[in-house]
Amino acid sequence: MAKILCVLTGASYWTMKDGHRHPTGYWAEEFVAPYSVFTDAGHEVTVATPAGVVPVVDTMSLEPRMAGGEENALREEAVIESADELRHPISLQEVRLEDYDAVYYPGGHGPMEDLSVDPDSGALLREALASGNPLGIVCHAPAALLATRDANGKTPFANYRVTGFCNEEEAGVGFADKAKWLLEDELKKLPTQYSRGAAWEPYTVVDRNLFTGQNPASSGPLAKELVTALS
Repeated sequence: MAKILCVLTGASYWTMKDGHRHPTGYWAEEFVAPYSVFTDAGHEVTVATPAGVVPVVDTMSLEPRMAGGEENALREEAVIESADELRHPISLQEVRLEDYDAVYYPGGHGPMEDLSVDPDSGALLREALASGNPLGIVCHAPAALLATRDANGKTPFANYRVTGFCNEEEAGVGFADKAKWLLEDELKKLPTQYSRGAAWEPYTVVDRNLFTGQNPASSGPLAKELVTALS
């Protein structure tokens, strides 16, 4: 049995460029699908958030049109309700990376608000990359890589091959022209070797111990790749 640290956003809103606070959180599928893969494989999951706040799910992600139908939405909601780990997160400041065999970051727009500038998350990501253990980051969660830059703008993730939520997908959900910045643009500036697949289709990229997924549909396949890497 492996121990997997799941780092979730603690944000409940995402600030638009006009100052509007759009309600958000973590994306249901991006927690539920990997959590199910990890626990079905017999692994233990610990949830961590900034300051140990209880994470909130983006309610839009549980709407049937976003969740792949009403039946799937109800299934995801049931997993969230039964996952006690979500009610008892630890603080990112308390995390001892040596206690875990892998780290996984699900997305949602929340990481654009908090993890993109969180120094504890940035330090954890640098340490996780250096550890050589599997590090999985999906959809909007690669925004957290922006917080790994030092005072000179340097990051150990520079020139790694990655993916993440693309500009076309952000336009598809109606936020491309409202956001302060777009994830695809910032990952390219970091710089990383960003690539993407077809919009909304599963697409994952593996570079050494870094596993990234483009969108919600990529979270389940990414989790399976992490489990294989742990075996």
